[in-house]
Order: sequence, then C-alpha cells, then structure tokens
Amino acid sequence: MIKGHGGNIQEMAARLGCTPSEIVDMSSNVNPLGPPPGLIDYLKQHISTIEVLPEADAGAVIMAFARRYAIGPETILAGNGTTQFIYAIPKVLESRKALILGPTYSDYADACKMHQVPFDFAMAQEFNSFHHNMGQVEKQFHRFDTVFICNPNNPTGALISGEILKNVCLKYPHTFFVIDESYLPFVPDGDSESLVKENLDNLLVLNSMSKIFRIPGLRIGFVIARQSLIRKFLKYYLPWSVNILAQSAVIYLMYQRELTDEFIRHSQEYLARQRHAFMKAMGKCSGIRFYDSTTSFILAKLTHPVNSSRVFDLMARQHILIRDCNNFAGLSDHFIRISLKTRDINQMAAEKLLEIIHRGSKDSP
Repeated sequence: MIKGHGGNIQEMAARLGCTPSEIVDMSSNVNPLGPPPGLIDYLKQHISTIEVLPEADAGAVIMAFARRYAIGPETILAGNGTTQFIYAIPKVLESRKALILGPTYSDYADACKMHQVPFDFAMAQEFNSFHHNMGQVEKQFHRFDTVFICNPNNPTGALISGEILKNVCLKYPHTFFVIDESYLPFVPDGDSESLVKENLDNLLVLNSMSKIFRIPGLRIGFVIARQSLIRKFLKYYLPWSVNILAQSAVIYLMYQRELTDEFIRHSQEYLARQRHAFMKAMGKCSGIRFYDSTTSFILAKLTHPVNSSRVFDLMARQHILIRDCNNFAGLSDHFIRISLKTRDINQMAAEKLLEIIHRGSKDSP
C-alpha cells in the first residue's frame, strides 16, 4: 500500500551510494517546469507562519479554489493531497462493490482493500492502445455502486472526453463515479474536459495541485461534490489537514490566475514538444513500443526479451530513475513509464534506453 509508487529517489540514492540530487527522477509524474514563477519566494516570505496553526478547515483555501473555478465553496473540501480522499471514499460512500477502470493507479484498489470493499477491474486492452471502449465498459456499471476513473489515466496517458463521462453519470444515477482529474491540467484545453462544475448527485471529482505545479511535497488536493456528499466527508475529516505552507501556496496560485494560466499553457506546449523530440530520439527502435499520451508521461512496452525490472536496474546504474510498471494490475514485466523532463535530460534518457535495448540482457549498458 505504501510502496510501489514512483519518485522514491531516497531509496535509490541509498542503494547506489549517491545523493538524491545526483539522480534524474523520470519516475514521478510532475511538471519539469514547475514550481510556477514566484511561488518559492512567496513561501520563503511566509516561512515564519509555521509558528502558528493553519486554519483548521482550510476555509480561505476553499474560497480561493471556489473563486478560481466559479463553483460554490460548499461543494469543496481541501485535504492532504487527493490520497486523503481516495482512502476515505469507500467509507464515506459506504461502498459495497467497486469497479476500477484499469490499468491504473494502485491506490483506488488499496483504498477498497483498506475498507474491505470487494472490487473488480475493467481493463483497457493493449490492442486498443489502452483506451477504454466506454460503450462496452458502461454495460457493467449497473452492477457496482462505486466506479473509479483516472482521467487522463496513469500510467497509460489515455483521456476519456468529459462529455462521455458526464453522460455516463446521468445514465447511471445509482452509481457513484469518482473522476480523478489530477493530470487533466497537462491536457491542452483541459478545462473543457473537466467535470468540476457539473455538480451531479453521483459525481465526485478529485483535483491535485501536486503534478502540474510540481509541489507534491506540500500535499494539496481537493474533492468536489454535491454539498450532501461533502457533509459525509466532514464526518471523517481531521482538522488541520492542510498545513500552513500548503495553504499559502494555494492562496498564491489561485489568486495569481493570469500567471498560473500562462504557466499551465506554456507547460502544455513545452511537454508536447518534448514528447515529439523524445519519440524522434528513440527513432524506429524495434525493441520498444510507445503509447500516445496526453500527459507529462509516456507508457512503453518492451518487445525485446529484456524485461522491465532489468531495464529499471540498468537505467538506475546510469542514475536515471524510471517507473517499472510490473506492479500495475493489467500490465506485465514488459512495461515501463517515463516522465518527461528537459530536452537535454530526455535526449540522454533516450540514448541510454536505446543502448540498453540494443545490448539486450547483458550485465551493463
């Protein structure tokens, strides 16, 4: 439950006998351009606020978020990352049986396990580039009271249109739909695909600031839902769930809308160029297949005999940390995920990856 995520550079540094700063982390899905301009300086100026308690209910943060998205503050709850809400959802909704659209982020299943809620997967297939056929998948929804959908999805990068998801919610009013939009800001015109403003009886939307603004250490996440559902969350909500520097960061980001909107737009354009450049650097290598992505990361299948753990280890020897996707339900030991960084780093990673694939199962690249 705690292990198996990307970004564990401390463990890798100890294993390699180096410092974390010597490792290039291409396993964690955060924006290579972040944090946004001015945020770090703003937090430095407010560092003395750690001497006092933050707002217990993060009220000012909720108001700032509500103002930014033009929605009612009574439909929002702020927490210690979206993880806080993911693990609370089965209990809050009193889920009896959940469906998870996979292959996807493991915490949805782990949250069900924590609360002893049975769950099934609806797996997207490799032949369809891991895009779900929603016409087929939705035929299962009536058998479940809770459905988890990561959109766009981690680790595949596949996107389901917001209109399709809205229609599904309306079609199955007795099923709760949890739509995790943590990676949606990476999608050009992503706001048009968001369900944040829909306010449906059976809809919960998760929103994260960790990824696009590159502040995962601050732990900032939101759940947006009907007021009646928010009241249910409040039964299990701990005071001071959002620390005071995280609250300061939200205030800065939400009230600097022109700056943050431009930062997001620039990030989207930059990452689109980096995806193109990375794919060009990889060329037509027969030992690996990449899947189209709308996000900052790319899923790949190793078609060469060398497996994902071997590639992970050999890349680590080069101080490059990638994501071995072997522990994603629905994938195998031939899948890896690479989170894009700067052009030079991406070029270097492509060269090392090509070298490893070409050398096959030899001991060193």
